Amino acid sequence: MTETMHPTNFIEEAIVADNASGRYDGRVQTRFPPEPNGYLHIGHAKALCVDFGTAEKFGGKCNLRFDDTNPSKEDTEYVDSIMGDVKWLGFAWDKLCYASEYFEQLYQYALGLIEAGKAFVCDLSAEQMRAYRGTLTEPGKESPYRNRSASENRKLFEEMRAGKYPDGSRVLRAKIDMASPNMNMRDPVLYRIVRAHHHRTGDEWCIYPMYDFAHPLEDAIEGVTHSLCSLEFEDHRPLYDWVLEACGIAQPPRQIEFARLNITRTPMSKRYLRRLVEEGKVEGWDDPRMPTLAGMRRRGYTASAIRDFCSRVGVAKANSEVDAALLEHCIREDLKAKAPRLMAVLRPVKVVLENYPADKEEILPMENNPENPEMGTRMVSFSRELYIDREDFALDPPPKFFRLAPGREVRLKGAYIIKCEDVTLDEAGLVQEIRCSVDMESKSGMPGANRKVKGTLHWVDARTCVPATVRLYDALLRDPSESADADVVDLFNEDSIEVLENAMVERALAQAKGGDTFQFLRTGYFCADSVHTKPGAPVFNRVVNLKDTWAKLQKKG
Repeated sequence: MTETMHPTNFIEEAIVADNASGRYDGRVQTRFPPEPNGYLHIGHAKALCVDFGTAEKFGGKCNLRFDDTNPSKEDTEYVDSIMGDVKWLGFAWDKLCYASEYFEQLYQYALGLIEAGKAFVCDLSAEQMRAYRGTLTEPGKESPYRNRSASENRKLFEEMRAGKYPDGSRVLRAKIDMASPNMNMRDPVLYRIVRAHHHRTGDEWCIYPMYDFAHPLEDAIEGVTHSLCSLEFEDHRPLYDWVLEACGIAQPPRQIEFARLNITRTPMSKRYLRRLVEEGKVEGWDDPRMPTLAGMRRRGYTASAIRDFCSRVGVAKANSEVDAALLEHCIREDLKAKAPRLMAVLRPVKVVLENYPADKEEILPMENNPENPEMGTRMVSFSRELYIDREDFALDPPPKFFRLAPGREVRLKGAYIIKCEDVTLDEAGLVQEIRCSVDMESKSGMPGANRKVKGTLHWVDARTCVPATVRLYDALLRDPSESADADVVDLFNEDSIEVLENAMVERALAQAKGGDTFQFLRTGYFCADSVHTKPGAPVFNRVVNLKDTWAKLQKKG
């Protein structure tokens, strides 16, 4: 960090102070340590920005480390997805590391604790350990196995590694203080017996270290200087420091906690997200409704918008909830000058221009994005029969309805002014066809081009438009206030997706490829779905609508 740079949050202030004191010789090394038991979500994006961004700002390095110490829930699928997400967000790790690379070193550290009388093998069952642990107001009781000799503990621990004992029958515990007011310090478990196939080490090990033991030592082995983690690990910091000191780490890393990211009506727990996947509530981890980075990418969110969002949220010491409207604002800001603007009619109703020649077809030039002239223009066909959105017509219009209605005029975007003359209804009373007259002198460049009307509608040409499927999304969860104690699956919003299978879009959208983003005029931002889109049969996911509630709130403020 140069002399002219200044810290912008408490983490950076701590690093500046450490650099000034020479604590780590001016070195800054961080790490991003996900467990490969699920896909990364938007909350992890904040941690990524903090871990990688802090190292980058101070000219340091950041490792990507997989904390793969729980083999029963981990898989290479998750490893691959995490690496892909980190790269997609634009971060590059210094070293790719795995906790499993250190299993032998961790085992040797555990033996060292046993020899020093700081760890013991305990035969209490999980239920008995809970009973011995005590409460927040009462101290716990020491295990009857706490005073085994170092030689006996070493023998038992070696036999645990050799697979002599069944799962759950014995654990290795730290010998600290059963009366500590911090429950994490009451002789915590360091190792347990788990016979599960590991995605990297196979069946080599049947004992695995607990996170609170492995994590600080992994940091030390990698030379991490500042171990940045979310606020729920604040109570674990004394144990983090104890492990490092007890194992004789000469220059221990420093753990610093920051508030995790919470977003309104968004589940931010991999355990809950896994349930939504396993119970079939969503298509999978990359369902566009999911807050996973894979889901958000498929929906059409950009890496730059997510990083902008994390920057705006900032780094805080206290947990809080961020309005999802801010995230939506960031994607609008990112796409408004990038996404080409085309026309799509989501709920089509036919319009026939009765005085327009049946054999006539015009090619009208339209800007691809008025905010970015470099995107040029495209040619759009126009003929006697069109489609407009059903919501843009009303038989009995309410006050301040400035769209099409019997006897009223509107302008078709980039084309003519039309007037509704008659309507055909089906047997159910729904509008089937709208018959209009067209002012043939009202097109741009003609004498009546400047004639004013109150409404302008988007449309598509019935001859050349392409059918498409459009998916509209709402929040994944209903408002939690409806039932404060409800399970996240019980709060699942069954109306979180609406599929429109009969939309009509401009011919230019027929060859949209998965991941391509567009603004559908007057409707919102959409992305061609990377899973379901086929050549000539596009499927579009709504990224976000055009209404920016966050920007309005800021103006009022």
